[in-house]
Amino acid sequence: MALTLEQKKAVVAEVAEVAKTAHSAVAAEYRGITVGQMTDLRAKARQEGVYLKVAKNTLVKRAVEGTDFECMSDQLTGPLLFAFSIEDPGAAARLVKDFAKSNDRLVPRLVSVGAQLFDDSELERLSKLPTRDQAIAMLMGVMKAPIEKFVRTLAEPHAKLVRTVAAVRDSKQAA
Repeated sequence: MALTLEQKKAVVAEVAEVAKTAHSAVAAEYRGITVGQMTDLRAKARQEGVYLKVAKNTLVKRAVEGTDFECMSDQLTGPLLFAFSIEDPGAAARLVKDFAKSNDRLVPRLVSVGAQLFDDSELERLSKLPTRDQAIAMLMGVMKAPIEKFVRTLAEPHAKLVRTVAAVRDSKQAA
């Protein structure tokens, strides 16, 4: 059943709103995927903070005008599924990559990050980006390392003195 003009406007507005705040986008061809598999994919997407939409390419072209994902417009052909990462730049890529491993019918086609368009080979690299929590943990580890080393350096003369006194004590007790 064809969409009415009002329904088309609603789809364009919904996708445009998401595209304004999204960190990255992945377009994948979904030809041959069953309804059950698509339902599973949508459930995983909700859990991981990924906005998933199947819409006509012409509507998506209008929705991404003026956003970082406008670079995708020229290559939108065929039945495409659009995944936008809302919270984490690599979330959509991880979702599509993981689902494509178990289902060869989902074929990643386009990846867009930071107003740049990449082909599907960059999906692997984007999917390996750390999540927000992982990035914060890595940053904290880097920030904490110099302080820990400084504290160990300050404590070492005292520890060496204690070891020396203990060695002298042990040698006197042995004699």
